[in-house]
Amino acid sequence: MQLGVFDPIFGRLALEPMLDRVVELGLDAIELGTGNYPGDVRCRPADLLADAVGRDRLASAVASRGLAISALSCHGNPIHPDPARAAHDDGVYRDTVRLASELGVGVVNVFAGCPGDGPGATRPSWVASSWPPDFVEALDWQWESVVLPYWQELATFAADNGVRFGVEMEPGFVVYNPRSFERLRSAIGGAIGLNLDPSHLFWQGIDPVETIRRLGTDIVHVDAKDTVVDEA
Repeated sequence: MQLGVFDPIFGRLALEPMLDRVVELGLDAIELGTGNYPGDVRCRPADLLADAVGRDRLASAVASRGLAISALSCHGNPIHPDPARAAHDDGVYRDTVRLASELGVGVVNVFAGCPGDGPGATRPSWVASSWPPDFVEALDWQWESVVLPYWQELATFAADNGVRFGVEMEPGFVVYNPRSFERLRSAIGGAIGLNLDPSHLFWQGIDPVETIRRLGTDIVHVDAKDTVVDEA
């Protein structure tokens, strides 16, 4: 097992000082954000795909310190009902997959995304209840009309590049618990793995140990952070 850290936690440190800090902490790996929700990033896929020297410099900076890149991460919403937002996030997903392939990184961590509640929606609509009945109708439309067609095509793209997705179970998106992850994985296949972050499970009342027993063979990466539960 390798222990690492997700690079946004180091704020505005430049790449090499950040990597030096990772070494000082006695860690083995670094997870690099590449855009979308990580915001301002050190690793910009579109730039690096056009710059072989820059890619080599990045790979050398990591390897020369005895570190590994555990994953590239571009958490976003490529099925957002706003077409411009969806196209942007999808572009970052695809560029990140291409960059991961060039760098020999096998995992790209993502969110599954969330559409609106039907054609013409402008905001994502997270459906997490089976009642009243129109919630189920909206959920069925999301999965059959948007989620599965998008992910079937994107998974083929990733597989063609030798990369697997680590999908994080994140409330607010269509994959947020074991059952919804299994729904995506069973429909899409081996290009879909799990980036397990137990912090999202605790506050949903989901047992992370049972989740690991259930989904352990699908786990391709693990994130961890603190969670505080306000019992009241």
